[in-house]
Amino acid sequence: MKNQFDTHILPTWCPGCGNWSIFTALKQALAKNNLQPHEFVVVTDIGCSSNAADFINTYVFHGLHGRSLPVATGIKLANHHLPVIVIIGDGACYGEGLNHFINLMRGNHNITVLVCDNYLYGLTTGQYSPTTIKGTITKSTPNGSIEEALNPLALALANQTTFAARGYAFDLSHLTNLIDKAINHQGFSLLDILQPCVSFNKTQTVAWYQEKVYKLKTVFKTKPEAFNESLRTDKLAIGIFYQEDRLTYDREDKVLQKGLLVDKKIDKINIGKLVEGFV
Repeated sequence: MKNQFDTHILPTWCPGCGNWSIFTALKQALAKNNLQPHEFVVVTDIGCSSNAADFINTYVFHGLHGRSLPVATGIKLANHHLPVIVIIGDGACYGEGLNHFINLMRGNHNITVLVCDNYLYGLTTGQYSPTTIKGTITKSTPNGSIEEALNPLALALANQTTFAARGYAFDLSHLTNLIDKAINHQGFSLLDILQPCVSFNKTQTVAWYQEKVYKLKTVFKTKPEAFNESLRTDKLAIGIFYQEDRLTYDREDKVLQKGLLVDKKIDKINIGKLVEGFV
């Protein structure tokens, strides 16, 4: 039986790409929540993972590079009862979109951000990204990257996120559970998903991940504990590092407390005087 979230367009990802399992996990998590295609919105960015705008049957907004986060926020502000999921790469989220990433956490906007993190820019054939480990040779760093890698989880924890988690693309059942938890969290949810890029990343290979990745047994009770674990580089924990219950942006904003913006009547508003001010 055809999955209700599939479209007639077949994905074009490379064989062995982590995106195949990431999107299988996403569809399984959506089905687990009994969500129908018309009951949520996906916002995609630019990159291999964000090509899913063509591959998933729901309302999708295909944003500009690094700008999917403010688009998702606008959708959530217009209808804060609507689940909004962002699909974005590590380059777009932690590079072009870093300012948006930081400020949406500060406001605890209730969106789910799935970062497909392959340690480089895959769509443009393997340039280094903010998460590329120092010393890595890429097409844009032939002598090795001289910059220290950005640590997404440590940054998120230091910047007031209410849900910080890491997953691994090739652990399908575990990743499905993490996406489910992220979608159901009330607040900004970061799920950084480690994934191999079999075509262009010859450093972070499947064997490299298999040696590094291990599962957290429990969620850390305090943020300092979670932060210390996020700094670890000899091994990479997957699971929920930290989660807390805090008022979301829409629950604190006085206007949004009065109802959905999408329900507001605007047919009787006269914008004539406003327009006159610009002509």
